[in-house]
Amino acid sequence: MDTKTAERPEDSSLLKVLGNWDVLALGFGAMIGFGWVVLTGDWIGSAGTLGAVLAMTAGGVIMAVVGLTYAELTAAMPKAGGEHNFLLRGMGPRWSFIGSWGIVGGYVTIVAFEAVALPRTALYLFPDLNHVRLWEVAGSEVHLTWALVGALAAIVITTINILGVKTASVAQTFVVLLLLVIALLLIVGAFTGGSTADMKPLFTGGAAGFFAVLVVVPFLFVGFDVIPQSAEEVNVPARQIGRLVVVAVILATIFYLIVIVTTSSAMPASRLAEADIVTADAFGELFGSDFMAKILIAGGIAGILTSWNSLLLGASRLMYSMARSGMLPAWFGKLHPKFRTPVNALLFIGGLSFIAPFLGEAMLGWLVDSGSPSIVVAYLLVAVVFVILRRREPAMDRPLRIGGKGNGGLLIGGAAVVLCLGLLSLYLPGMPAFLDVQPWVLFAAWWLLGLFFLFRIPTGVAPGEDAEHRLLAALRNRR
Repeated sequence: MDTKTAERPEDSSLLKVLGNWDVLALGFGAMIGFGWVVLTGDWIGSAGTLGAVLAMTAGGVIMAVVGLTYAELTAAMPKAGGEHNFLLRGMGPRWSFIGSWGIVGGYVTIVAFEAVALPRTALYLFPDLNHVRLWEVAGSEVHLTWALVGALAAIVITTINILGVKTASVAQTFVVLLLLVIALLLIVGAFTGGSTADMKPLFTGGAAGFFAVLVVVPFLFVGFDVIPQSAEEVNVPARQIGRLVVVAVILATIFYLIVIVTTSSAMPASRLAEADIVTADAFGELFGSDFMAKILIAGGIAGILTSWNSLLLGASRLMYSMARSGMLPAWFGKLHPKFRTPVNALLFIGGLSFIAPFLGEAMLGWLVDSGSPSIVVAYLLVAVVFVILRRREPAMDRPLRIGGKGNGGLLIGGAAVVLCLGLLSLYLPGMPAFLDVQPWVLFAAWWLLGLFFLFRIPTGVAPGEDAEHRLLAALRNRR
């Protein structure tokens, strides 16, 4: 493996240009993708209105607890790469690679998901979009004009990110504001055109229905950890960076709850089950206007773009950090000479998102299912390393100390470990989120590729504050 990253010049650093709002918009926008537009009807159908609300609230609490561990660690180690740095210091290079590879895998699958979701949404606005049939994948026909919508968007969003993180954050701010307007309109519509009678049944499906909603939580909430990924480009105090992680999770939870309650008030559950794009149809029903349904689709497109933009940014920074540590080829650690962005990492992920639409709409479900377990693995390892560092390095500089100096922090860390293990267990055989064959194939392919890099990392490099330097030295000696 090329370890030229060990000899990087002093000016090969990321630019500190992000303020409080930029950071919050990146984290919140990353979590609000496209799932809320198409999956809300499934949540209500599986668990009932209150059942879905309780499951989403429970999911938000789980993510908030995990977010607390991220908050402390991000404030203590405000460097690009987030999980990569936490695990490198607390558990050593190989565990750092496993956690980093897991979250990169989750990010990449969701970036690809958004590239497929965009033409799926555009088809709602332009029913005659499908022209020039190319092929069929798993029963889903792929048309050239349909696929080009996602592919061209991949080029635009990748280019925006190459031009600089500030450019990307300005675009993010605009679309996040549109999402907030949509949330406000949903509330207004529910009060003026909704009915509490349509919310029934409040509960359905029992425990299975509850868990059917809960298992989508890792997919829906992935993105708050984009804030740690971009920490090296944030121009606010380290303590504040950590707080913004938790604030972003709380805001996303509130947004999802608003969507569930307002959508269920629009029409009976039987009609929701028959809707094409559920939340859009419900929005049109609340206002008695097909035009308003198209306005919500614009919000869905905004969600696609915010999530896509944020996770592309986060994945590229994480790959950059892994290359900087010698875990990935130095090619991924190259910064653009003018814009100081990880240009090669961006081109690699952008290239995958360019290809994804040509594999058809069936990819939507596969991508969600294949990425979620990898995300939970990364969250679990961060919770574990939080506990390890609290015990092994009690005097470590922590600008934001969760739970105080006593055992409160250890209790929060322990709770995060247990909750993540619980989420991970839901993907096992016989559990509600057990995956079909295709997602497991994608999952296995990603981790087999990861094994190639994992076994090239030297053994015997102990964790600690200078683990990155010792890892680079070991790689130089091997070379």
